[in-house]
Amino acid sequence: MNSRKQPAVYILSSKRNGTIYIGVTSDLVKRIYEHKNKLVHGFSYTYAVRRLVYYELHESMESAIHREKCLKKWNRVWKLNLIEGMNPEWRDLYDEII
Repeated sequence: MNSRKQPAVYILSSKRNGTIYIGVTSDLVKRIYEHKNKLVHGFSYTYAVRRLVYYELHESMESAIHREKCLKKWNRVWKLNLIEGMNPEWRDLYDEII
């Protein structure tokens, strides 16, 4: 999969049903690498949220940002259902995108 320079929304998790983080990026592989290697200080760094459990690609950065904002407003159960719909095992999907 070539996700470089394509807008994406992603969800990271500390573990199954653990702490989750929702983000947006124009380069999914690079951004997840930064999270995994503790190069991003902030929420994901503090709470060890480094497992890519969900992502979706978008045609434009505007649509990705809009989707990220919508997802952040969702309640936790909806977010967990979204993750489990794509990734019921809560596997780290990073190897699938590189």
